Amino acid sequence: MASGTLYTFPDNFRAFKALIAAQYSGADVKISPGFKFGETNKSKSFLEKFPLGKVPAFESTAGDCLFESNAIAQFVSNAQLMGANAKDAAYVQQWINFAENEILPASCTWVYPCLGITQFNKQETEKAKEQVKKALGVLNGHLSKRTFLVGERISQADIAVACNLLQLYKYVLDPSFRASFVHTNRWFTTLINQPQFSAVIGSFNLCNKMAEFDSKKYAELHGQQGGSNKKEKAKAPKQEKATPKKKEKEPEPEEEEEEKPKESKDPFASFPKSTFNMDEFKREYSNKDTLTAALPYFWKNLDKENFSIWYCEYKYNDELAKIFMTANLVNGMFQRLEKLRKNAFASMCIFGEDNKNSISGIWVWRGHGLAFELSPDWQIDYESYSWKKLDANTEETKKLVQEYFAWEGDFGGKKFNQGKIFK
Repeated sequence: MASGTLYTFPDNFRAFKALIAAQYSGADVKISPGFKFGETNKSKSFLEKFPLGKVPAFESTAGDCLFESNAIAQFVSNAQLMGANAKDAAYVQQWINFAENEILPASCTWVYPCLGITQFNKQETEKAKEQVKKALGVLNGHLSKRTFLVGERISQADIAVACNLLQLYKYVLDPSFRASFVHTNRWFTTLINQPQFSAVIGSFNLCNKMAEFDSKKYAELHGQQGGSNKKEKAKAPKQEKATPKKKEKEPEPEEEEEEKPKESKDPFASFPKSTFNMDEFKREYSNKDTLTAALPYFWKNLDKENFSIWYCEYKYNDELAKIFMTANLVNGMFQRLEKLRKNAFASMCIFGEDNKNSISGIWVWRGHGLAFELSPDWQIDYESYSWKKLDANTEETKKLVQEYFAWEGDFGGKKFNQGKIFK
């Protein structure tokens, strides 16, 4: 009977495969109590045994060192779990591979952005949803006349597939999405309620509301550098004081490369040509004084027929905490709007201090509607803000534009902390 130590972080669905297998086989598998992800697995002693530094990793009491979750699970399982005969063993391996190749990549592409682990890509997420539907459909057809995937008892095939489905059923497979896959749902709920499963994964609740990309969580986990800071600004040093939070390592999909998104048509291609040279204004703003050069150029050349000015305010200021996290939130938004830069300019300002701050800004772009509605890729963050179109002819608008472009003024009584420029 196998025995040894498993190195993993808490709630790792990959590690669950071996831990559940051990529950069935009786293998004595202990989780390393002192393991710290990002530290232990980067140590010299760990890398000597497990060169990739990945987890889960397993060291048997005999000194055998294994990495890759399915290999570890096989080591601690028994003949029943891995297939009682050659044919069943082949089928078990078939479903283990199915879990890794057909379910896991799509699961990570869809779920990880919801947890803030990876960036959101709308096209790739939609592809992932379709792939998940396809995989669930294959399982549903197979399980329509079977209780388990292989034979009449639970095998490692069931364990591997169920574990790779855990995060889907937990975060995104809401009642509407999973309604068509009644046999798969029945099989999955049967498994997670087995004592051997519940001893490892604990109480499990099926998703009620489909999770969505959380830009705030992503910004908190990733100290992204987005947006441009104007070199000549007197207040610029304030921005350099904010030290981004050290990125906390999270589990990554196992070497799955993301397919490069197809180039999309320019949403502004059909817009009328304008006399306003946005690039030239940006050069004026970057290289010359705002009050004496950039602003006069802006008001002299702004094409009011084909450009509009907008004021925005973040809707959830009460949820903002540390200033650097708020700055990362704005940086993340800028990064996701990369393809809008050619036709837009913005100054987003952060006011206040830690645990009491807010975001608002001035945007200028081609057209008179909300630019974000022109492309699905631009619709991730904008609904978190309220938007008001400004009258470019009023003194009130000119005063507001001057304050936000120059980062100077009363700002309606708000205390300026730092600014971010989208250009």
